[in-house]
Amino acid sequence: MRRLATPVGVMALVIGAFGYVGAVDPNEPGHYPVCPLLRFTGLYCPGCGGLRSAHAVAHGDVAAALGSNALAVVGYGIFAVLWVAWMSHAARGRPMSITAKPVVWWGIGVLLLTFSVVRNLPFGSALAP
Repeated sequence: MRRLATPVGVMALVIGAFGYVGAVDPNEPGHYPVCPLLRFTGLYCPGCGGLRSAHAVAHGDVAAALGSNALAVVGYGIFAVLWVAWMSHAARGRPMSITAKPVVWWGIGVLLLTFSVVRNLPFGSALAP
């Protein structure tokens, strides 16, 4: 049981965060701070709409979550898969190590930058929150 404490604790924190965002609606102004990039430049960052997306996921509305921030929804899915793998490794007593080559990190950076640029252009308005 001790081996499972860390992944279970991380999931408890994630569930608590989603529970809080599910209870305190980010669509109502004044509950959460405004994105600094959006406030000062009027541009959407890759995380803009992420809280609204988490709120929609917490309420089971995947379509609204995708509309708020599709990349965040993909991130939630990746987290879920990695968490299951982590639990599987922990249950077997094997440490889990995620190593990625620099090209993967560069690819993630390019994906985030591309997502940010496209969602701020007129033809990418469907990706805007």
